[in-house]
Amino acid sequence: MSASSLPLPLDDALRAAIDRRAGFLTQAAAERTDCYRLLHGVDEGVPGLAVDRYGPIVLVQTWRGELAAGDVEAVGAAVADTLGFEPLVVWNHRGKPQAEAFERWHAVPDLPDEPVGHEAGLRFCVSPRHRGLDPLLFLDLRAGRRHVHAACKEQPGLRVLNLFAYTCGVGIAAAAAGAGEVWNVDFAQSALAVGERNAALNALPEARSRFLKADAFVMARQLAGLPIKGRRGKLPAFERVEPQTFDLVVLDPPTWAKSPFGVVDLVRDYPGVFKPALLATRPGGRMLVTNHVARVDADSWVDTLRRCAEKHERPLADVALIAPDEDFPSSDGRPPLKMAALRLATTSVKRPG
Repeated sequence: MSASSLPLPLDDALRAAIDRRAGFLTQAAAERTDCYRLLHGVDEGVPGLAVDRYGPIVLVQTWRGELAAGDVEAVGAAVADTLGFEPLVVWNHRGKPQAEAFERWHAVPDLPDEPVGHEAGLRFCVSPRHRGLDPLLFLDLRAGRRHVHAACKEQPGLRVLNLFAYTCGVGIAAAAAGAGEVWNVDFAQSALAVGERNAALNALPEARSRFLKADAFVMARQLAGLPIKGRRGKLPAFERVEPQTFDLVVLDPPTWAKSPFGVVDLVRDYPGVFKPALLATRPGGRMLVTNHVARVDADSWVDTLRRCAEKHERPLADVALIAPDEDFPSSDGRPPLKMAALRLATTSVKRPG
């Protein structure tokens, strides 16, 4: 390990952060959750670093300076002293150049073949080392998964469309709460395979969930009855589906992505990804939509959602912002992840003329 460029001692910052979370940790235990953030870098005095618990594992991620010798052991000792269990500490350095990131990671402790974490009693694969760099369960989206779970419990049998599903955490929450049918859509088969394993871990009926390897642009536009367009006039092959609507649509797009069918750009063109998801939602239905771009103002984003919905004759009857849980503090009250629970009006409105 290189000499640290982080404002250490790290273990002191971690102990203080855990102490600030005393109330949250009590609530998490009551909710049967053992996956949460223990230290949220930039807002808790250690920029470029995060410490997360995933069941038996504590994952340290760095984006700037690397850890120094002894820091991994110090993290383990701090967690053991404050939380009362001996963690398996894994450090993943994600700074540039990323091509060397895997080589800079420290030796991994002996891990279970399939580490499992829990959220609201549900079981999730939480292996800290896999094909990608991101953790298999995004912890800041927990409040969104809780919202979807509650909606599906309130109205059993809902049809749910989960776009940009990744490892299908939202879809698992929906299916476990009684959704009648869940479509999990993602372009990465490896992520969907984790989603299928999550479904099996929770003994969910196979008929309740579909795991669809597809470009979310293509899937949403087909469901909305919109034409499919290829970039530069090219149109790759894709699986055909009939137009139809869902009771609840989840839209959790990446900040920016490019595919043969279009570009996801949450700063310059959120309506480009929102419109087809909106039109795939039935009148009177619900949506959970997100925006991960820190510099996007929440009020401006909500205004964009409202104007887009009006333009396409699917006005919003209700909009409620959902804040991340307390383990993701925001010193300025503007967390990077913005989540909005939307309810569409019960009837489409035709514009005059």
